[in-house]
Formats: sequence, C-alpha cells, structure tokens
Amino acid sequence: MSLSISPDEIVVAEQKSTEYERLPGDDESAGPAARFTVVSRATLVGGIVLTVVLFTIGAWQRRWIADDGLIVLRTVRNLLAGNGPVFNMGERVEANTSTAWTYVVWFFSWLTQARLEYVVLAVALTASVLAVVFAMLGTARLWGGSTGQLLIPAGVLVYIALPPARDYATSGLESGLVICWVGLLWWLMIRWSQAAVVRVPSLLGLAFLAGLAPLVRPEAALIGVAALAMMFLAPMPQFRFGPIVLRALIVAVAGIVPIAYQIWRMGYYGLPYPNTAVAKDAGGAKWGQGFTYLWDLVGPYHLWIPLLVLLVAGLVVAVNRGFLVRPQWSVAALRGWLRSPSAVVVMVLGSGVLLTLYAIRVGGDFMHGRMLLTQLFLLLLPVAVVPIRLPRRLVRSASEGGHAGRPGEADRHSGLRAFTRANWSFAVLLVALLGTAGWSMFAASTTAITTGTKIRSSGIVDERVFYVLNTGVDHPIRAEDYLDYPRMRAMVADIAANPDGGLLLNSPSYTFWYVDPPPEPIPEGGAGHTVYFLNLGMTSMNVPLDVRVIDPMGLAYPLAAHSDRLEDGRIGHDKSLYPDWVVVDSGMVDLHPWMPWYMDEEWVTQARTAMSCPETQALLLSTRDPLTFDRFKHNLRNAFSFANYRIDRVPKYEIQRCGLVDPFPEPPR
Repeated sequence: MSLSISPDEIVVAEQKSTEYERLPGDDESAGPAARFTVVSRATLVGGIVLTVVLFTIGAWQRRWIADDGLIVLRTVRNLLAGNGPVFNMGERVEANTSTAWTYVVWFFSWLTQARLEYVVLAVALTASVLAVVFAMLGTARLWGGSTGQLLIPAGVLVYIALPPARDYATSGLESGLVICWVGLLWWLMIRWSQAAVVRVPSLLGLAFLAGLAPLVRPEAALIGVAALAMMFLAPMPQFRFGPIVLRALIVAVAGIVPIAYQIWRMGYYGLPYPNTAVAKDAGGAKWGQGFTYLWDLVGPYHLWIPLLVLLVAGLVVAVNRGFLVRPQWSVAALRGWLRSPSAVVVMVLGSGVLLTLYAIRVGGDFMHGRMLLTQLFLLLLPVAVVPIRLPRRLVRSASEGGHAGRPGEADRHSGLRAFTRANWSFAVLLVALLGTAGWSMFAASTTAITTGTKIRSSGIVDERVFYVLNTGVDHPIRAEDYLDYPRMRAMVADIAANPDGGLLLNSPSYTFWYVDPPPEPIPEGGAGHTVYFLNLGMTSMNVPLDVRVIDPMGLAYPLAAHSDRLEDGRIGHDKSLYPDWVVVDSGMVDLHPWMPWYMDEEWVTQARTAMSCPETQALLLSTRDPLTFDRFKHNLRNAFSFANYRIDRVPKYEIQRCGLVDPFPEPPR
C-alpha cells in the first residue's frame, strides 16, 4: 500500500480499510471515522460512561487541595480584590506556572462568587474528567467503528488507575487543565487529519487552541509548536486569498494571545517566564535525580508492563488497519502525510518522549508522579481505546468472500489467511485488554510511598498523604483545614498579638514564631506584617491580603528566586535565602534582643550592604516601582537580563561578587 499524492488532492492509504477489515454492511467508500455502527457507538459510549464514573469516584475519594494549589488562590484573591495578578500587594510577581489556570479559576470564581477552594476543586475535577472523554473520542475516531467492532477502554484505564492521577485530579494544581487541553487537541487533530474537506474556520480554531500551549504550561509549548508545524506545512484547503495568506492567518491566530501576553508579562513582571521557573532554575540539569524520579513512578506500579502490552496491541491494530505504510519520499508526499492520523500519532508520541526527557533533565519534582502525568497521558492517547472484532464476524466475513459465485482455490486460501490473521489478532488484543484490566486493579490499590510524613532521601513524597497526616484531616480542602499543620495556628495568633506589625520567622517550636518588630516610631495603623515561611499556600490563604507572605525558595519572593541553586538541595526546594536579607528588606529592627537570638548582627549588616548592589536594586525596582509606561518599557527591554541575574545567598560573598566594600573586612594575615 502506498501514498498517491498530488498538490491539490491527498489520498492517504491508512484511511482505507484492508480487504480483511471489510464486512457486509460496511461503507467501503467511507473512512474509519464515518463507519460507526450501533455496536461500535454503544461500546464507545458505555466505555466513556464507565471510565468517567470510575475516575470521578476515584478522584473524589482522594479529594484534597495541595498547599501549592492554595498558592494559585492567593493570586485569584488579589485579582478579585482589584490588586492585579500578584501574590503580594505592591510586588508584581507571577507565582503560578500556568497562566491559563490562574485565569480559568479566576473566571469561575468571579462567575459563581462561590468559595475559592470549592471552585478550584470543581473546576480541576471537571477538567480532569473531560480530558479522558476527549482522549477516548479522539482515539475512537482514529480506529473507526466498523461493523462488529468493539471500542474497549484501555489506555485511559491505565491512567485513571494510577493513584497520582487521581490525587492531582482535584489538587487545585493545573494538572487537570493540562491533560484536558492535550485531550481536546488530540481529538480535534484527529478530526482534522481525517476530514475529507478542511474548513478554514475550523483550521483557524485548531491553530488558536494549539497556540495556547505556553499559557497552559510553558513546556507544553513543545506540543503546540509541533501541532502548528503540521498545520502550517500540510497542504492548505481552498481559500479565496490563497495558501500563503492562510498560512499567515494560522500564525497570527495561533500567536495573538501568547505573544500579547508575553509582551505584557515582560513589561509587567520584568521576566520572560513565570517567577517559578527562576526559583526552580527550570533550565538546570539534574539527570541523576530525574531518573530517580522516573523510577519512583514506574517501579512501584510496574508501569512498564501496561505500556509494553498496549504498545504491542497498538502495533497489531495499526498493521491490520494498514496504518504502517511506506511513504513516497518526496516533498509533496511528506507534506501530504502531515495531514494524516499516523502523523498525529507520531506527534503525540514524540511529544510525550521529549517531555519525559525534559522532566528527567531538570530532576523531576518532589511530588510523587505529578510531573510525569502529562507525558504518560500523551503516550497512552493512541491506545486510549482499543478496537476488537469478535471472531464470529470474521468467520462470516471469510465465508462470504465467494458468495457471488463458486469460490475458487485462491478465494479459499485468501479466506483462510484472513481467518487465521483475524483469530491471531483477536487473541493478542484480548490478552492485552485483560492484562491491562488486571494491572489496573493492582495499581489502583498499590501504595508506592509508605513513609507517610517522613521525606525520603530522594526528596520525593506522596504529597496528599503527607498533608493528610500532618493536618489530621482526611480531605484538606479549605484553608482552615491546614490550620492544624505545624505552626499555622501559632502564626495566626502571633499576627493578632502584634498589631504594630513585624517579621514572623518560624521557630523550632510549633507553638510560637519569632517576631522581629518594626523600628520606632511606628506609623499609624502599624508597619504591616511579613511572614517568611516555605509553605506559601496554607500561610497566605490563612492571613489577610495586606499581610506579606514570602518564602526562602523564591516562588513569591524575587530576591530568593534569584539566589544561587544549592547543588545537593532537595529537588524543587534547592534555594534557601538566609533570613538576614529579609530583616533588611522588610525594614525591621536589626539588633538584639529584638532580632531572634540565632541571627548574627554582623551578617544582617553585610546583607544591608549586599542589597545596595545596583543590579540587585534594579531587579527589585522592576517589581516594586509603580507601573508607569517608562517602567513597563524598561522591564520589557531588560526582562531576559533580569531572568539570568543571580546573587550569592551568603551576604559576605555577595559583597565580593558585586565589588562592594565589606563593612567587616577580614584583617590581613
């Protein structure tokens, strides 16, 4: 089977059925997407309903909102209050990695006026469930629905069986939105690849969806770019202004929102990407930790088993459908192939592999499984459902092959070959489906991490179990559910007990905080409170918006985000700015006995000198200066240099790096 391609007309061999597949009642002139029979539709709808019910129940049983999920809600609170998309009032910091997720949650919060935690819980769960629906619809179109064929859930069962997939379906993080976008893109790309006639509005809508990739999550840009490249290079449909103008429209429609937002981001925040990418040094490399993170997901659940089994099943179906064809190696043939289902399959599988390599390179994450869920979803898309045809239909197909006349020897041999291949394929697919179902029951009840509240040497933790055990709440969802986390109630009490303001630094005890007071004279209404603590979400959601909440890792604190990375630090937590900087930055008293006893006055004085570094001051002004047009232009021009700027977290060494005069020079030897 080969490709017959001309610039004006594309006929893709993979969209035709082989003789083996055609049965009485099939419309041989239609592609797989058109041949959905009652049986195929019934099994598909039943499979979707079953999968949705299982996933919804499984996710609801493990419902929670992560501390990092609450971080998003702090920004949403500021948006609703009219303070802008910031984490702390008066400091423009993009503390959320997914821009789209922030505004989706904000929109539904504004629309419903419901409690934020319940809004984000409902939106996250809905997006997660829709993701598997889109995945199944797209794969069903890929395989078609000819007579007697059953479309059985397979890859989607692997995904929903994994405990991390159910954990992050309601966590308040963007995981559900990302896979929902992936699933929708997959479905629409398959429709585009199979369409007899591509309509221009549909093509532009698909381009717009693909262009949203970097706003859904920065690394998702890889998927979006690949999809857009396919649309751009494939033969164009009929357009009154010609293919060149249509290609220009594809680029414009895809880029209008992300480019406009990128310009605004660089001028508003002074960075070319979210501050979280700076805090976690997303361009750094920790390959060893990355492979540890990969095995932390694959090993306990033996995830390689269903992936291998479904790979074999997918290849069997592809061979039977004639998808594996040898293309004609010409520019026209390759351009034609780009608008084919097999090209879309290659795109999603390639994206899954490349994103997995990226996750390994950066060291993965500290949350068990979370940063590999999108990759797994991508790899399972082509086998989200698997088509299987019952042998009796194939026997009838073979026996009816010579019905029009007396069957000859060639007809009998052809029928026998079809019968043999049919039963062989049926056996392979049946074993694959049964094996996948059995593995799913095993994985669904597997506990991969049994250390509870103890963080292992790898730095990876079961985040949901960790917070359930530390709060004593089975389903920590509301901000106050985290008040029983160590130090939270003490923080609220100490803020109330110090109306004049101050800097709160956590103590070794869970029952009180060190409070460094503001210098006198204290302004009317107090000097304001600053809380310096790692757990940003629960902290920020249990205090008013006028309380400044910053963290030593730098997710919401630019000074910490631009500090050097700790080589052997815990993944995702490998920056830790000393509190001496914060005493100076918050303007609190820098002398004992008002400062905590463990802090060194000399270090604080050196931090004051280090903060006078012109480059550091320029960085801070980029987020704290009033947003005038001149400030916007300055930030826009210098966004990349700000992103690359780093300081040494040890004040003495930072003084040396910046070429300043140390107030406490070492005596000559």
